[in-house]
Amino acid sequence: MTSFMQKKETVDRKWYVIDAKDQPLGKVAAKAAHMLRGKHKPTYTPHIDCGDYIIIINAKDVKLTGNKLDNKMYYNHSMYPGGLRERTARVMKEKYPVEMMERAVKGMLPHNRLGRQMYKKLFVYEGETHNQQAQKPVSIELK
Repeated sequence: MTSFMQKKETVDRKWYVIDAKDQPLGKVAAKAAHMLRGKHKPTYTPHIDCGDYIIIINAKDVKLTGNKLDNKMYYNHSMYPGGLRERTARVMKEKYPVEMMERAVKGMLPHNRLGRQMYKKLFVYEGETHNQQAQKPVSIELK
């Protein structure tokens, strides 16, 4: 019996929508990363980008549990002396909800070329509307 190996030419990709309204950030990000990698498919192959396209809506309404709004920090550095910028999760949620969601998902993907390729199939929107209606995405319910 031989193992099945997916080829990149034969990958069948679908479009899915995840509504992040009142859902924990980690739960939404974990589900999105799982589907971007293609691990929900029986044809999953680790070295091939066989995942689907994911659209996340209502990123501004995502929920953070515990004291994360005030304790969780996001760091950026400009690579110049004194160029460290720190933001709390509260500031990120109010001003940059899309970036907060993208960072959470990106951190759960592989940190190599394959992960960067998977990350390009993620689309995050602050509100209800998105630009991919023509692809007829299927809604995903988080449990």
